[in-house]
Amino acid sequence: MLLKKASAFVGESRALLAIAWPMIIAQLAQMGTGVVDTIMAGRYSATDLAAIAIGYNIWLPLLLLFIGTMLGATIIIAQDFGAGRIQRIRDSLPQALWLALALGLVAGPLCYFIEPLLNALQLDPETHVKSLDYLQAVAFGLPAAAIFQALRCHTQGVGIMRPFAIASVLGFLANIPLNYALIYGKWGAPELGAAGCGWATTISMWLGPVLIMFYMSRAEKLQAYLPPFRLVAPHLAVIREIVRLGLPMGLTFFMEIGVFSVIALLIATLGNSAVGAHQIAFNVWDVVYMPLISIGSAMATRIGHAIGSGDREQVNLAISCGTIITVVVGIACIAVVLSVPGAIINAYTQDTEIHAMALTLVQLAGLFIIVDTAQVAGSFCLRAFKDTRFPFVVSCIAYWLIALPVGYWLGITVATTAAAGTVGFWTGMILGIAASTVLVLVRLYFILRRPLPQFDGAEAVTEVM
Repeated sequence: MLLKKASAFVGESRALLAIAWPMIIAQLAQMGTGVVDTIMAGRYSATDLAAIAIGYNIWLPLLLLFIGTMLGATIIIAQDFGAGRIQRIRDSLPQALWLALALGLVAGPLCYFIEPLLNALQLDPETHVKSLDYLQAVAFGLPAAAIFQALRCHTQGVGIMRPFAIASVLGFLANIPLNYALIYGKWGAPELGAAGCGWATTISMWLGPVLIMFYMSRAEKLQAYLPPFRLVAPHLAVIREIVRLGLPMGLTFFMEIGVFSVIALLIATLGNSAVGAHQIAFNVWDVVYMPLISIGSAMATRIGHAIGSGDREQVNLAISCGTIITVVVGIACIAVVLSVPGAIINAYTQDTEIHAMALTLVQLAGLFIIVDTAQVAGSFCLRAFKDTRFPFVVSCIAYWLIALPVGYWLGITVATTAAAGTVGFWTGMILGIAASTVLVLVRLYFILRRPLPQFDGAEAVTEVM
């Protein structure tokens, strides 16, 4: 019996990691794109770097909204896959693409006509112009980014992530020469500075859906889950279901980025050293968070497959296996970070004041990640059960009603030094994520006590699986 359970755990671990590893690679590629943009723009001019930084923090929340909303399709497809409802999987792709197109056509003009927001920031004239040029260039790529996420979420729902990884890596590689040509005016291209970086990003965004569609059309494992290539009218009921599940996830990502941005701005009032130390600790958390959410998302797909099959034992196995792997990865990452914090900080700065502050904050970031690991696992379990609103509500409570007010009180009202202020804000963030973890795990406990959703066996077409 013990050997059988061990074999089942190993098999589930392999299936989960087969989904998670390509996702980690893809997200590393996407993070690398931001790093390349920063390095190349920084070498061009400080003004262009500032313009890109401002613009990036404006369009990134829109991209996260796309990702979260389209993940609603992944949840639906994962359960349909487990239930063997192949035709429903095929039929969902055109509707996801219609939704993605609508999102992109709304976000694109919002990004293009962004000047009123830039006016409110009261930037210096040159930075204002360059930020606007950058954002107006990126605006033309947002519809493609939305379509790319729709295609990615479709393949993720059936547990195939290689197309997403390959398209992301190739897009990252293409972005490097495009940036070089359009920022610096090389190889006969115009010298556009920040605007050139925006156009390079847009071209890379359009390259993504082209590459992933090409791969999908050639991959034999995906053919059973793709509809015929023809125009299909929008089906509002299907689109509404994707939005119902996905929009709370998109808003959760949006709200998380929002509160971290507000906290960073508040810490900036404590001085340059404080915000520098905070940025280092936050970046450490961000790097570790990436594999955690990749494993969590893969776990949600595997749980969705098990829910669709109606196999309670398999659901429990997927949850336990995914949770254990998520926690182990989180602890391993933190062990590395906490064993050499000084070396990590030295890679960012040699400033002694920033180093001293960052050393404490990196340790607090370690505690934050340990608590966050359980929250990530629990939240993705809930999403696999199509419970996406509760994590959104909890996120609002944890970040905006606990972390931000407590952080402000400890960091601004009570603190007497900049170092104490940064510690106060991180303490508030830890309390917020701890509250979120408790609420999510309690909710999951009651969800697991319910019967599994029932699917109509007549709709299953298992012979193609």
